[in-house]
Amino acid sequence: MPTLKNLKITLAYDGSGFHGWQFQPGKRTVQETVEAALESILQHGIRVAASGRTDAGVHALGQVINFFTPSSIPEQGLLKAMNSKFSSDLAALEIKEVDPAFHARYMAKSKAYVYVIETAAILSPFLSRYTLHIPYELDTEAMNLSAKMIEGEHDFRSFMAAGSTVKTTKRRILAAEVTTKGSQVFFFIQGSGFLRHMVRNIVGTLLLIGQGKIVPDEIDRIIARRDRAFAGPTAPPQGLYLVGVDYGKGRRYSLSEVTAVGTGQCNNY
Repeated sequence: MPTLKNLKITLAYDGSGFHGWQFQPGKRTVQETVEAALESILQHGIRVAASGRTDAGVHALGQVINFFTPSSIPEQGLLKAMNSKFSSDLAALEIKEVDPAFHARYMAKSKAYVYVIETAAILSPFLSRYTLHIPYELDTEAMNLSAKMIEGEHDFRSFMAAGSTVKTTKRRILAAEVTTKGSQVFFFIQGSGFLRHMVRNIVGTLLLIGQGKIVPDEIDRIIARRDRAFAGPTAPPQGLYLVGVDYGKGRRYSLSEVTAVGTGQCNNY
């Protein structure tokens, strides 16, 4: 019986044309597209495990998946074959064999996301799928002050999508920061894990602070209430990017690495 290899693949994708990560009958999803390509190449059934789901319209610079195969195709050959099957909005960046115990979701130690806001008065049509357009200046100093307040371990129930079911709503945030580059505002966050819509709900709340509708200290009170009704609205998906996933090497992503997101110049990924 052939020995099964556990292959880890890093993916990048433009989420605009996908109905999210998870397989949905009759809809184009990243999972369905990747599994179909692998099955066509390897000629056996495939079920991949991912570091986590991304919603419809959300992008990824470093989504990580793994699966098992008895195939002897070299990793570089498989990488080339996969990309030949994909359209231009999806790419396999790296494939390597890993320990059989590796699992893309359960072994992830932290994930990093960035959300991009464009504040120019007129939005370039080339950015409409990749940024949230807020056509006026935001108080980014106040937003950054509030972002720093969410660092550490907290109960983030106030920022969880309604109807979610999880064992615990506590999460540990390693870093959170708001900065600007030209007319763009970047919210960067890295944490041990995230609740459904958590990042987008935090962004929606930070936007209220940036618009002067609530004061920065309100973020502490929203966390303490543990009630979704007190946080801001859910920000749209197109400004959100999964930057990368750390598997125990202690990597701390930095905002400076990803400020090209939204400009089409993400050369590091």
